[in-house]
Amino acid sequence: MSSLPPPTARDAVIEVKDLVSHYGPRMILKGLDLDIHQGEIMVIMGGSGSGKSTLLRHMLALETMTSGTIRILGVDIATANPRRLAVLRKKMGVAFQGGALFSSMSVVQNIMLPLVEHTKLDPATMAIMARFKLEVVGLAGFEALMPAELSGGMIKRAAFARALVMDPKILFCDEPSAGLDPAVASAIDDLIRRLRDAMGTTIVVVTHELESAFKIADRIAVLDQGRILFVGTVDEVRKHPNERIQNLLNRRPEDDTIDPDDYLRRLTAEHGTGARA
Repeated sequence: MSSLPPPTARDAVIEVKDLVSHYGPRMILKGLDLDIHQGEIMVIMGGSGSGKSTLLRHMLALETMTSGTIRILGVDIATANPRRLAVLRKKMGVAFQGGALFSSMSVVQNIMLPLVEHTKLDPATMAIMARFKLEVVGLAGFEALMPAELSGGMIKRAAFARALVMDPKILFCDEPSAGLDPAVASAIDDLIRRLRDAMGTTIVVVTHELESAFKIADRIAVLDQGRILFVGTVDEVRKHPNERIQNLLNRRPEDDTIDPDDYLRRLTAEHGTGARA
């Protein structure tokens, strides 16, 4: 178990305040607030369309917000110039959902890529650092394989190694256990906990996998329709009386009735066309 103090006793390394985001006329995030503290594993979860992936893209500075602020390691990413953003991104690692390994590169070449792009280290040093991170994620000895020769779980581990190779302050994980069989998914969850405990890295995980979320999270932020319903520990989320939270946890469908006329109006508005008489 981690010996870190509770999140409220630590500094916030990510501060999201009153975040509003649109895709065209459609509002996705609706005044969202969230603080993520140093050294914690924050799981962001919610149903399909809740806004969790949009929030992740905003924290990675891949989307332009409508209004609000996001500060990461003290940097306001909405006002930071490109040079400062580039420096900030070197302190952030991302493990993408599908691994995003380059098929034409060996495993070790994939892991070395951030070092090649962002440092002036000699090739031998980069190779040593890449092999060390492969050992950390349990892939020592697989350096020369190509991505096509890896299993799904090995691809996920290689993605973690690449995300960690520059020793980031914050690690973002997009659906790390999605599409894996239960045993492999559990091993990935264990890896996430070990990485945090060993390196003190702040880890942000976006997932819809309830079992994984409950296993790894220090705190969970539950999103619904672009707003945060609740942020708390696993036990607090499990016991929360909010009906929508319980529907999500127990996989109960929402009892919403779709009005055909309202659906048509929203559909035509999203496509920029007007309903015709």
